[in-house]
Amino acid sequence: MSDKFFVDTNILIYAYDTEAENKHLRCKNIIRELWNDDNGVISTQVMQEFYVNVTRKIPTPLSLEQTRRILAQYETWQVEVIDAPLINFASKIQERNRLSFWDSLIIATAIQGNVKILYSEDLNVGQIIEGIEIVNPMLA
Repeated sequence: MSDKFFVDTNILIYAYDTEAENKHLRCKNIIRELWNDDNGVISTQVMQEFYVNVTRKIPTPLSLEQTRRILAQYETWQVEVIDAPLINFASKIQERNRLSFWDSLIIATAIQGNVKILYSEDLNVGQIIEGIEIVNPMLA
């Protein structure tokens, strides 16, 4: 079985933000590879953040309908659902590692999904947090 890769929100956004130029192309290719290898993992948090950001915050926002269609495609990925015990676990990760709560929730869902690598632009590259390696694919 191949490793699973958790995709943080920023990577998913770049894959659809055509004005992000090089980041767009790099992230689009990463997402395509994850589709082809069937080893991408996201969470409900990532899906929510993606929805808000691509419909309101990128230079050329996507339509609500288009964004719903995109998210429906990601329902075929492994989607980690956030529940009360996971929020509690994320709080402990936050305290142990001095991270933001939102980053800790990403780490917690990656752990829940048995992921080894987290693609993100937000955390320290090469850092291993709670057994999850942080990889910034823009630097690869």
